[in-house]
Amino acid sequence: MEQLITQISIMFPEFDRWFSAGFIVFARLLGFIRFAPIFNRREIAGLVKLALVFILTIMITPLLKPAIPPSDISPLLLLLLNFAVGAIIGYIAQLLILAIEAGGDMINTQMGLSSAMVMDPTTNSQTSILSRIITLLGILIFIELGGFYWMINALMRSFEIFPLYAVSIPLEKIINIDYLVTTTSNVLYMGLQIASPILLATLGQDIILGVISKTAPQVNVFQLSFLFKPVFGAAIMIWILPMLINVISEFFLSFSKIY
Repeated sequence: MEQLITQISIMFPEFDRWFSAGFIVFARLLGFIRFAPIFNRREIAGLVKLALVFILTIMITPLLKPAIPPSDISPLLLLLLNFAVGAIIGYIAQLLILAIEAGGDMINTQMGLSSAMVMDPTTNSQTSILSRIITLLGILIFIELGGFYWMINALMRSFEIFPLYAVSIPLEKIINIDYLVTTTSNVLYMGLQIASPILLATLGQDIILGVISKTAPQVNVFQLSFLFKPVFGAAIMIWILPMLINVISEFFLSFSKIY
C-alpha cells in the first residue's frame, strides 16, 4: 500500500498535499456529523452519514487550498484535534435541542405520564412520549429557521480560525464563550419556560383537588387526579402550542450567533 501511494505521489506531485488535507477535513466533518443535531440521529444510517461526510470532504477540500503538510507534526495528532473541533461545533448546537428536551420532560412528569415511557432507538434509553414530541417540534423549528446554514457556516469558519495543520485550538475564537455559558446555564431555565403553563395549570388543579378532599373526604381525589391531569394538560398544550412555537423560535434566534 505504501509503495502504491509513493508511486502515485511521483506520478501526481500534488497528490500527497490533497490526500493529507482530505483526510484531515474528513476527520473534522466526522466529528461534526457525530454530535450535530439532526445528523447525529440514529434514524440516519451510518453508511449514509459516511457518504455525506465523503461528499462534503470532496466539496470543501478544494476550497481550502491546502498547503504542504508539515513533516514535524504527527498525522494522528492532527486527526484527533480536527475531530475534536468538529465535535465541539456540533455539540454546541446540540445543547439548544437539549434545552427543549428538558422542557418536554418537565411537562411529561407534571402531567403524570412518567410511567408512559418508550424505548428511544436513537439514544438506546427510556424516554417520555411528550419529550420526544417536543424535541421533534424543536428540530423542525430549528431546520425552518436555518439551523443547517448556521452549522455549516460555523464549520466553514472554523477552517479559517483553526487551520488544518494547527496544533492549538483557539476556543475563544471558534465559539462565543459568553453565549456558551449562557446556553449551558439556561438549559433548566428554558425547560421551565416551556413547561411553565402546564406547571401552573396542574398546580392550580392540585390546589382545587386538595380543597375538595378537605371539604368532601368521601371523594377519592387520588383517582381523580390520574384522570384530570393528562386531559387537562393535553388541553393546555393544544391551547399554548402557537405560543410555544414562538418561544422556541425566539430561543433559537437568540443563540443563532453563538459561533
